[in-house]
Amino acid sequence: MTPVPPGVPPAPAGPDAGLLAPGRAGTPAEAATGDTAVLQAMLDAEAALTRAQAGLGLAPAEAARAVTKAADAARFDLRSIALRARGAGNPVIPLVAELTSAAGEWGRYVHQGATSQDILDTAAMLVAARTLDPLLADLDRTQRALAGLAAAHRDTAMPGRTLTQHAVPTTFGLKAAGWRSLVLDARDRVRTVRAALPAQLGGAAGTLAAFGAHGLADPLALPAAYARELGLAAPALPWHTLRTPVADLAGALACTTGALGKAAADVLTLARTEIAEVAEGAGGGSSAMPHKANPVRATLIAAAARRAPGLAATLYASMAAEDERPAGAWHAEWEPLRDLLRLAGGAARDAAGLAEGLRVDPGAMRAHLGLTRGLLVSERLSTELAPVLGRARAADLLTEAARRARAEDRPLADVLAEEPALAGIDLAGLTDPARYTGCAAALTDRALERP
Repeated sequence: MTPVPPGVPPAPAGPDAGLLAPGRAGTPAEAATGDTAVLQAMLDAEAALTRAQAGLGLAPAEAARAVTKAADAARFDLRSIALRARGAGNPVIPLVAELTSAAGEWGRYVHQGATSQDILDTAAMLVAARTLDPLLADLDRTQRALAGLAAAHRDTAMPGRTLTQHAVPTTFGLKAAGWRSLVLDARDRVRTVRAALPAQLGGAAGTLAAFGAHGLADPLALPAAYARELGLAAPALPWHTLRTPVADLAGALACTTGALGKAAADVLTLARTEIAEVAEGAGGGSSAMPHKANPVRATLIAAAARRAPGLAATLYASMAAEDERPAGAWHAEWEPLRDLLRLAGGAARDAAGLAEGLRVDPGAMRAHLGLTRGLLVSERLSTELAPVLGRARAADLLTEAARRARAEDRPLADVLAEEPALAGIDLAGLTDPARYTGCAAALTDRALERP
């Protein structure tokens, strides 16, 4: 292997172990996106190209076997390739030199007719595929757990909150069903993107010319054969400057973190000490306060949801790529795409654990329904009392009754009972928040019908 040039700083003491990234540390996404995994994906792309060419008669079968055997990331010096990538502008160029040497007499069939972007783009799609499969499994775990919570709490009434204040009653079942709906939306988008991840093969400027120059009778057949070797979709066109695959992937990943972030934001609010309507099954500790059980999983998901849109924006911005290979736009994609895969994969792992372990306190929810002493159902009372008193009189009466209920710390029903015109009306029932959840139960049932 080529030695590191003199004067180059030494390699870091260890790999990027995720010290500042607990959201992805130890996740399948981290394993699928690490430097070794990316290197192996590039090697897999190179080996698949030789095998596809062998299948079409452009390379001997022995070459395909030799290159495939040599394409083992453990045989290569990551640090050396990374450092030499500075001079080349990308890591494929030094890797091809190493793989050519490792393949011995068959090395001349390595990278035959391809360009660096073919390999790096294809490797990115392989890395994405290997990340999305476990991510989808975690999303499925999450939606199953949320379905269980929604069914179990179909009729568990709680305060609905708008602009941070109590609004009208809802149910925790409907809230959990809403979380699940977002997870299913994300799952469906990721599934669609996963199925469409394409191989990239076009040669120097996307014309496949070099493959014909090397003697391939039908260069148009090669991209499909290449894709089959990799288990990726066959591209209709080389997409080296047609970045829809990357943009679609970015959108699905950002949608996923946002969907999971909504549930996390709700949990963070409902888990506050003074609310305590839910709690994580196993909260995290504090270095200074032994009594705390922090909602760590929800916190990590929320952090991912805040970072993901910016990363996706970079990938969308790279769609405006000039010529047949842009200077900078393509290069700007590599790290944000990996970060986005890691964030979404980590968030999906944490969301599954959060949903499966979430503890719900219906008693706290019921107690909070009574905090406003019946004012939570003023909307209902306005509608119910208008036919009795007239709309204007009902509005005036409720405004004054609400003021007195707050000032005198009395139940709204007791204040209203002093109005002679309301004698015989079940005011206790009308002001019971648990009896004003509308179609929440039916909406929950409808949501749970979605597979």
